[in-house]
Amino acid sequence: MTQTIHPIDVILHKRDGHVLTDAEIQVFIHALVERTLSRQLVTDAQIAAFLMAVFQRGLNPQELATLTDAMRHSGETFDAAPLHTFTVDKHSTGGVGDKTSLLVAPILAAAGLASPNSAGTPGICVPMISGRSLGHTGGTLDKLETIPGFNTQLTLDQFCQTLKKCGAALVGQTPRLVPADRILYALRDHTGTVESPFLICASIMSKKLAEDLKALVLDVKVGSGAFMPTYEQSKLLAQLMVETGEASGTRTVALLTNHDEPLGRFAGNWVEVWECVDILQNKRHPMSSDLIELSNILAGWMLHFAGHSATPEAGAKLSDEILLSGDAFKAWLRMVATQCGDVSVFHDSAAHHQPTASRTLTATHSGYLSSMDCKQVGWAVQRLGAGRAKPGDPVSAHAGIEMHAKLGDEIKTGQPLVTLFSEDASLLDEPEAMLRETLHIAPAPPQLKPLLREVIAKTSPTI
Repeated sequence: MTQTIHPIDVILHKRDGHVLTDAEIQVFIHALVERTLSRQLVTDAQIAAFLMAVFQRGLNPQELATLTDAMRHSGETFDAAPLHTFTVDKHSTGGVGDKTSLLVAPILAAAGLASPNSAGTPGICVPMISGRSLGHTGGTLDKLETIPGFNTQLTLDQFCQTLKKCGAALVGQTPRLVPADRILYALRDHTGTVESPFLICASIMSKKLAEDLKALVLDVKVGSGAFMPTYEQSKLLAQLMVETGEASGTRTVALLTNHDEPLGRFAGNWVEVWECVDILQNKRHPMSSDLIELSNILAGWMLHFAGHSATPEAGAKLSDEILLSGDAFKAWLRMVATQCGDVSVFHDSAAHHQPTASRTLTATHSGYLSSMDCKQVGWAVQRLGAGRAKPGDPVSAHAGIEMHAKLGDEIKTGQPLVTLFSEDASLLDEPEAMLRETLHIAPAPPQLKPLLREVIAKTSPTI
């Protein structure tokens, strides 16, 4: 006779340091989802106790793999088999001005459209399920929804059809996709368990693996703008995600990338779309060089996994060639139009930027831009109206900042450092004070860290 597993027993076993069985984890995740559909099987208090037990005790690789898989299959999942294509995606742990998805997706789509299978489906597909801004970090969906008409809420069938036609689709999580994650995520914020690398890993990887991926490239931020507070904690999270992805049968690599300043020229919503469209149209602003470099690095790994380049470095070179050819811009237009977006706004992206208030901060003395707290810069962007303090808060399409200097740049007295944009003039003062406090100019140039700090793969080579 099969032994009945009770939720309280799972909690007690983990609390007391025991290794949970696959069955215990699977039953617990099934029960916490089922309770929202029919009868009360697990209480919020029990879920909170489970989260705290995991936070305190951690999970071994098998437990983490099982938890991730149980969450992944807690609702509907995407089935890419009918596409007969190579599915690959990237994920970032979040940052200020981090808009690489808007470049990487069309680059890979263009490569896939150039090599369709016998059924006419692109040889590479990017099924990118993205999120919204929260805290100091931006959200891909909020950026995309500044494009008039753009639909991020596709059904799985519409998602599949868009991939078949365009090679990429950027959408939001459906209500029935990985419901366990939504339940756990909501309670983590109220139980002091947000920072658990095991719970973060399960949350990220369950959603990404639900896309039915053959390969996944992870951009794990380190530095003052990173979600994880230390390099070591970011590296641990990267290692956990790589192990979990590989255990599921998905080729996975994590890149530890430096995030001590905003990525690229702009941080906000429409302004980030504008920056990416400029790059896709070969209008390369000097302030966007780091964004282009990182996008090519990420796309390079994806192209390498898909068999389009012998090495990630060769893939990065191919990625830049695709950008320069204009093929990625064509793929972008095709995807936006298919998702009901108005592509006419890209004829003059700058004209579509319509804040009602702006202010430029200038340097009070000469020297070198030596440091900033990138997280504080992100909070300044959020206070301008571009982000949200909690899920569901509205965001402004045209709020944000334009950076006029990068770390290490020589600065002259009176030179512009950053321009603030808002749709409410009363919101300018606090962000201005925050930026003035954190942008430091020193007599000597700083020691700059490389953009790519380390690669975490099955063999974990170090850069």
